[in-house]
Amino acid sequence: MIDRGHDLPLVRQADLLRLSRSTLYYEPRPVPAAELAIMRRIDELHLDYPFAGSRMLRDLLRGEGIAIGRERVGAMMRRMGLEALYRRPNTSKPADGHKVYPYLLRGLPVERPNQVWAMDIYPDSAGTRTNRLPKREIGILLTE
Repeated sequence: MIDRGHDLPLVRQADLLRLSRSTLYYEPRPVPAAELAIMRRIDELHLDYPFAGSRMLRDLLRGEGIAIGRERVGAMMRRMGLEALYRRPNTSKPADGHKVYPYLLRGLPVERPNQVWAMDIYPDSAGTRTNRLPKREIGILLTE
């Protein structure tokens, strides 16, 4: 993409490719050997304890004499694509007795601006129903 030997200046090449100039000069640094060893150990521990998150892995590593913090363990886990396996809330199943509203926009082609609008309406702490938009207050109170 970028040709350093071309007659066109690097700034112009970056501008044409819509790249920031800082990306032209970025050179990735290799991961230190000590960090690779810790990441390898985290991977081994993750295979033994797939339910362990960053806090538990931190404690296991500290038990082995490796001084490391939870945030660093979490960053290494994200870098390696690891995450703890545990039961998550099952929020996609409706509760018994709750009405399921149909999706009215299925199959409707949206072809122009302002054709489709959306608004969230939820009960507030006073028991009234209020509609709100981000960073803006709307003084409409809906009664049930």
